[in-house]
Amino acid sequence: MGHPTIFLLGATGYIGSDFLVQLGRTLPHLPVYALVRTPSSERRAWLSATHPNLTVVEGTLDSVEVIERQTENADIVINIASCDHVPSSQAILSGMTKRSAKKPGDPPLLLHISGCGCLSDNAQGNAAKDLKIYSDLDLDLELLPKGNPHLEVDLPIFRANGRKENPIRTAIIIPAVVYGVGTGIQKTPTWARMFLQFTKANGHSGTFGPGLNSMSNIHVKDVTSAILAVLKVALEGKADEGLGLYFVACNETRPSWHDIASAMGDYLYQKGVLPEPGSHPFSREFLDSMRTTDLSHDGHSEGWSELGSNQYAKSDRLDKIGWKPVETMRNNFLDALKESLDVALQA
Repeated sequence: MGHPTIFLLGATGYIGSDFLVQLGRTLPHLPVYALVRTPSSERRAWLSATHPNLTVVEGTLDSVEVIERQTENADIVINIASCDHVPSSQAILSGMTKRSAKKPGDPPLLLHISGCGCLSDNAQGNAAKDLKIYSDLDLDLELLPKGNPHLEVDLPIFRANGRKENPIRTAIIIPAVVYGVGTGIQKTPTWARMFLQFTKANGHSGTFGPGLNSMSNIHVKDVTSAILAVLKVALEGKADEGLGLYFVACNETRPSWHDIASAMGDYLYQKGVLPEPGSHPFSREFLDSMRTTDLSHDGHSEGWSELGSNQYAKSDRLDKIGWKPVETMRNNFLDALKESLDVALQA
């Protein structure tokens, strides 16, 4: 019997390319089919060098027929691309349902990487009124506010887990706010590049509202080690039945976004990027002009929900399999900030 095949989405992104580096080092024998948008010769060379058993599949997240066909033929699907792209997620579930129907008794495995925006309290930049730290052992996604980010994609995956007809084994891996310089193609997280764009456009570092909100956080290297840990226990048959939810988070330090933005402002001022140090709130008019505040289903904005909220989570399920946030404990959020800004400025 051959090795199980993997269909990977997001192989060239911030988390996805860092994960591919780790996958190539630890499981190079597994065949990987990676969806890549118009790959250049340089990018193809990097992908081949990073994982020796990788085949490029050309396409985008809108290439739903390609995605459905690949997922129908794969034993394992790992989606580290956009966690809010509904058509690609629907294509993944459709293809995997067909795969399950063709091979009864051998359900395929889906690892879907989402984000802790689903836990948003919509605090509008204020501190948490009730410090609720969610555990992945007992969280029911169905009970979270329906308009919160990522749930439109996460809920159908959550519901598919363990169903009796054409079952799919699903694990939704939910990182807290991710920071740090990655080892892959994309070195810095979206939020850091976005904040850098905002500071340059606005002339100062700032926050969504007063910035008193805070979040659990996690270094990108610990996110990729967590994905790999879940994959390994699933391959070894040691995972919880049906797998379920896996938070990837650390709560040793939870700086407020005002603290983060102030540190960014001071450093960018020292570098000559900004005319003033420190931080003060971005105006709502400015944030509207940057298109960060499109309304979500329940009337509040996803930009504010993602970056002006409080989000706290515990990695209880990962703790059970022996995973630890090693890099986060070694290199915390504020300590890693300068390096991330240096890399982002060079991009």
